[in-house]
Amino acid sequence: MFSRTRWMWALIPCAAAFYSGTELSVAADVSDWSRFRGPNGSAVSDASGLPVKWDNQNGVAWKTPLPGPGSSSPIVVSDKVFLTCYSGYGADRDKPGEIKDLQRHLLCLSLKDGAVIWDKVVEAIETEDRYSGFIRDHGYATSTPASNGKQVFVFYGKTGVLAYDLTGKELWRTSVGTGSAQNNWGSGSSPILYRDKVIVNAGAESRALIALDQATGKQAWKTEASSLHGSWSTPVLVDAPQGKTELVLSAPYEVWGFDPDNGEFLWFAEGIQDQTICGSVVARDGIVYAVGGRSGSAVAIRSGGRDEVTMTHTVWKKSLSSYVPSPVLAGDRILCANERGILGCLSAKDGESLFQQRLSGAGGIYASPVVADGKAYLVTRQNGTFVISISGEGEVLATNKLDDDSDFNASPALADGKLLLRSNRFLYCVSDEKNK
Repeated sequence: MFSRTRWMWALIPCAAAFYSGTELSVAADVSDWSRFRGPNGSAVSDASGLPVKWDNQNGVAWKTPLPGPGSSSPIVVSDKVFLTCYSGYGADRDKPGEIKDLQRHLLCLSLKDGAVIWDKVVEAIETEDRYSGFIRDHGYATSTPASNGKQVFVFYGKTGVLAYDLTGKELWRTSVGTGSAQNNWGSGSSPILYRDKVIVNAGAESRALIALDQATGKQAWKTEASSLHGSWSTPVLVDAPQGKTELVLSAPYEVWGFDPDNGEFLWFAEGIQDQTICGSVVARDGIVYAVGGRSGSAVAIRSGGRDEVTMTHTVWKKSLSSYVPSPVLAGDRILCANERGILGCLSAKDGESLFQQRLSGAGGIYASPVVADGKAYLVTRQNGTFVISISGEGEVLATNKLDDDSDFNASPALADGKLLLRSNRFLYCVSDEKNK
């Protein structure tokens, strides 16, 4: 049996291990961008009329100063924007301060004008990983919130998962572990919602996938895996054969499938050939696509299998690097970028390369691309946002730089004809004049 990671699964019994609530939570509006990378993590929007060119003087509808840095993305629920930040420790690379002063913020802002409606502050527990190494590049607010239209859920690493209502009232908080991932790199995976559950990849904290009841925060199920300490990937829900839904996660060297109702491990296959995984998978029509790794791996796998499915369910395997950013599946094309500024495009059908190019002046890229109206928006850390045609050879339509010398690590959000960009200092709303 193939397993470079020596996976080990144990479904952990608990009082709520097989909880099955009969009442589903309120669903967020389909037009909302209510989780990391939008609807089911696809990073694709049906919006049109989005801007192509902008700068500080033209196209920025509003910008709002933030109380601290962060790499998490904004989400949009109706007319509100939710975003996390951190302060008190690690905001200054040269003078990080004292870890006991670390705080997380959940901000609620008006989508119309960027006004801060409320800011809820949570003190961090003192066992958070120290500000050193890779943590200095992404910080302590890397997980993007998720919302069901009624509640907002945040994942603050060792401080736990917290739920708020839309007025900012804290409803519950639950610890999902206080361990550290390899190299003490901190937390990065974002929560997702499934029926009455909020599901988190707590690989850094407890080497486990954990589902909590949305209403109470009580543990619904917990599935441990020894190699999850190398995965910061956010899970994705996949429409599998026979009308089933599977929870799929990219892990070191493999892709895994689970039953999201009870956490049962279903299948695994060879995946990205790297010991550290940052990007999420994308999926359509029961096919899961994983791209990433420093050396570069790309694989397509049919869902719906059982146990090891490398030989039976692998559709194709290719070499393409997308380390840190996640890929996006737009039409019949898989578009991805890596942290060195190389943009690649594969055919979803057979994995053949359609084009690959180095984006001139792109520099480092941590944000994942988003796609709308035939264009991809790719945010670089310090050299602006590239707007790229997803057809042909990937023509660069524009490069847009804002007068902001802080890092842009967050993937954009799209809503109501607006593009939301987050730096370590500001949240920007970019819009065509007609959409302001």
